[in-house]
Amino acid sequence: MLKPVTFTPIGVVRTPFPDRVSAPRQPHAAAGAEGTIELVPGRGLEHALCDIEGWDYLWVVFWFHLNEGWRPKVLPPRSAGKRRGVLSTRSPHRPNPIGLSVVKLLAVDGLSLRVSGVDMIDGTPVLDLKPYVPYADAYPHARTGWVAPLGPGEAPADPEPGFEVVWSERAAEQAAWLDAAHGVALRERVDRVLALGPQPHPYRRIRADGDAMRLAVTSWRVRFRAEGRRIEVLSVSTGYREKELWGGDAPELAAHRQFVERFGRG
Repeated sequence: MLKPVTFTPIGVVRTPFPDRVSAPRQPHAAAGAEGTIELVPGRGLEHALCDIEGWDYLWVVFWFHLNEGWRPKVLPPRSAGKRRGVLSTRSPHRPNPIGLSVVKLLAVDGLSLRVSGVDMIDGTPVLDLKPYVPYADAYPHARTGWVAPLGPGEAPADPEPGFEVVWSERAAEQAAWLDAAHGVALRERVDRVLALGPQPHPYRRIRADGDAMRLAVTSWRVRFRAEGRRIEVLSVSTGYREKELWGGDAPELAAHRQFVERFGRG
């Protein structure tokens, strides 16, 4: 038996992504999203950062701190509905939930590193930083396993050419009201998730719902229908059951109660 290994994070990543649903699946899909790597003081890390500003890109080794458990086979979005061995994928649900992403280094200010291309959730613990060395880290002609091979200079789609997402008049009204009345920016997050495709997937919390599909975004439910590469968002509803909605005292229930009073249960 191998002995357990213990890590102590050297810092955290601050990003615009509060949860799994809003975070990009890979750095190249992050569309240049910026974040900050904040290292902890008192450990001599300011000396460890010497000379790091000479590198354009950094490898960030981090911990998937919100994940619990894993499965030997997973369903990646580019897998055309076929389950793959988790160690042949970049799934975050791994035997040891360690992540590896390459980010562009923009600036260094003391123990703070401003970077772009972040795909991590806000507050992600950082275990290590390593420079990206082009001649050692890039193998452009390497085989791509179960992912379709690419031509020279091609960038992979994530997971494939994007889907068009349109909103019905009712759904657009509901999303606009949530944003204006309670600051719930639902529409942008839904667009980002559904642009990857409508396939049922546990990671993206998509399930069949009668003759349509349902996406869960935190405590909200979004019903949609797909035809070809066009996805129409039909309606928004609360994810709380009746007893939870009117019997609880959590602060976030106020928005759900007002929503139901205005639009009904959906």
